[in-house]
Order: sequence, then structure tokens, then C-alpha cells
Amino acid sequence: MLTVAALYHFAPLPDPAARRGPLLAACAAAGVRGTLILAAEGVNGTIAGPPDGIAAVLAHLRGRPGFAALRCKESGADAMPFGRMKVRVKAEIVTMGQPGVDPAARAGARVAPADWNALISAPDVAVIDTRNDYEVAIGTFRGAVDPGTRSFRDFPAWWRANAGRFAGQRIAMFCTGGIRCEKSTNFLLAEGVPEVFHLDGGVLKYLEDVPEGDSLWDGACFVFDRRVSLTHGLAPGGHLLCHACRRPLAPAHTARPEYEEGVACHLCADDYTDADRARFRERQRQVARGELFSG
Repeated sequence: MLTVAALYHFAPLPDPAARRGPLLAACAAAGVRGTLILAAEGVNGTIAGPPDGIAAVLAHLRGRPGFAALRCKESGADAMPFGRMKVRVKAEIVTMGQPGVDPAARAGARVAPADWNALISAPDVAVIDTRNDYEVAIGTFRGAVDPGTRSFRDFPAWWRANAGRFAGQRIAMFCTGGIRCEKSTNFLLAEGVPEVFHLDGGVLKYLEDVPEGDSLWDGACFVFDRRVSLTHGLAPGGHLLCHACRRPLAPAHTARPEYEEGVACHLCADDYTDADRARFRERQRQVARGELFSG
């Protein structure tokens, strides 16, 4: 059994480009694959490997000044969910595009999974899903507001256009592992919302801790690796990934006439040119011949 670690931490990281090489070397030495993002505001990503390898990489990251409290959510996988190890340097570890947002300075109140049901069931609480529309489509909390955003960059504009809907309400927000809520709650506090909460550890921690019989979650939770989705107890959710549009599909969707493995699905049938489809088909031929990893 391999360990999959979803991690993030907001803390100043001077010269992140200089940290890329040593971190990539540490991951290679530990037999770890996945994607890590470095930015001046911190680190984010998901990696997988043997338990001792994951522990070694986490120790490397936590050894940086200010990173001892790095947050990590671990789950298991029977097979390696990543094809290779990537360490990328970006402007933000989760892209919101809002100058001045600083989760390290202030964020909404964390709510433990055991206390989440009571909070979101309160009549004066509005629950907002901060994930992308394709993630919401396969699972969310009952009664949660779906902003319908295609990317996290769209969230600030959505909030400013809809803030009046939530006047006088407390706001509870959630995302996959917690990182988006660090930024979105900081943003709402700066926008003048007095009481903002977020699910500590995100949906993944809730699905791990809260028994299915007590759960207010319906469906599966999208994850950014070959497992595609997880459900209660962090069991596989059974979804597939369209390798053209990168959106999750239920197994039944592969029987639809629009579906062509690695090339198209019903969600993206009208989104690409013939040249794009030809490129996707060539990529799929390489995958079938074992020349290219499909994740």
C-alpha cells in the first residue's frame, strides 16, 4: 500500500526557484511522485510513495524555517497514482489572483469535521462550495451553494456579484483539502463579512472522520490524481477521467455516443477543433502502446 499525501502551508518562502532543485532531488531519493507547487507564499501539492519516502519528503519540507506546521492529509492507494515527479514554481500556490490576500495573517475559524454538521444545519448559516463546477458536479454537501465557477480565479467576482444574497448570515466554506478556504475566507473577511468559517482538513478529512450514516455529504469528492474520486472512508469513488477536458465521468458515461477514450466525452464534445481531436487520438495511441503515461 502506498501513501498519498495532500499537503499545503502558507508561510514566506524566499526565492522559491532556488528550492525547486533540492526538493526535486529529495523526492527522487525517496521514491516519491506527484506534483508540488512552490511560491513566495508557501507550498502546495499532492505526492505519493512508500510511507517512509513520504515521511522523508515531509521532513524535508518541514525543515524550512516557518514550515514546521505544514498541513498534510494522508490516504492510501493500491497503485501509484502519478506518472512522475513535478516541482513547479508559480506566483501563487493556489491561484486566486487577488492582491493583498494573505491567509498567513488571517483566515476564517476552523471547524472540526465532528462539529461541521451542526454548523451547516443552523438556519443562519450559508454554506458555500469553493471548488470548481466539475468537482461540485459529482458531490457536495446538502444545501450548499454552488458558485458555478470554472476556476478559483472566478470566485472573487462571483462573491462581489452575489454578496447581497448572504446579508446577515454567517458563512461556512469548504473545499477538497482546505487550501482554497484559507484564501477565500481571508478574502471574505477583507470584504467585511463578520463571521466566516471553514471545514478543517476539507472534504477529505470529513469523509475520513464522519461515519457515512451521520454524513451530510452526497456523492464523491474529486481528487487530482489517477484515483479521480473518493467517497466515505476515503474509498475509491469509481469515477473515470476524460483525458481531453480533465473532468470526471461516471462509468455509465463511457457508454454515451460522444465518448471516445482519451479523445472526447459528452461534457467536451463541442469544445475542441478537429486538429485538437487528432492530437488527442495520437496521444491515446501512445498511451495504448505504453509510450506515455495517461495520468
